[in-house]
Amino acid sequence: MAKRIVVLAGSPRKGGNSDLLCEQFMLGATEAGHEVERISIRDSKIDYCTACDVCQGNGGTCVHKDGMADILDKMIRADVIVMATPVYFYTMNGQMKTLIDRTYARYTGINNKDFYFIMTAAVTGTELLNRTLESLRGFTSCLDGAKEKGVIYGTGAWNKGDIKKSPAMAQAYEMGKKA
Repeated sequence: MAKRIVVLAGSPRKGGNSDLLCEQFMLGATEAGHEVERISIRDSKIDYCTACDVCQGNGGTCVHKDGMADILDKMIRADVIVMATPVYFYTMNGQMKTLIDRTYARYTGINNKDFYFIMTAAVTGTELLNRTLESLRGFTSCLDGAKEKGVIYGTGAWNKGDIKKSPAMAQAYEMGKKA
């Protein structure tokens, strides 16, 4: 049965390593017959959460009038959510963190989803990416019924395009096919 998949591409660099892995995941998922939508966070205006808490008293409508309401609707309707981020100082980048913080208005509606995490970093080992992975898991641990289905470690990718030489490209494609 076809699933609705939303790919949250956190790379600020168009065509960067995270973007390339997203493309591979999407290719596999599309070939498997799934409906896939990519959201490039860099192309979306997302303001910071100001912790005003207005959303909690008005049915989940944020005071910020930006691109997040549409993204949040898509996350709630999705069956599968892919979160892809480059690793900056061993955690997710600011764009991804801002998006996560802004789900606060309606995060309780992001339930029973399968999650895949894609991380890219210059380091060659995966152990230093555990901080990033735990940050992503921190988010999903707040969501009812969230299931982690796969993690892609795109290591050894400093310069744009380095990931093309990595086994992570094939892993992303295969995970997309099995989503």
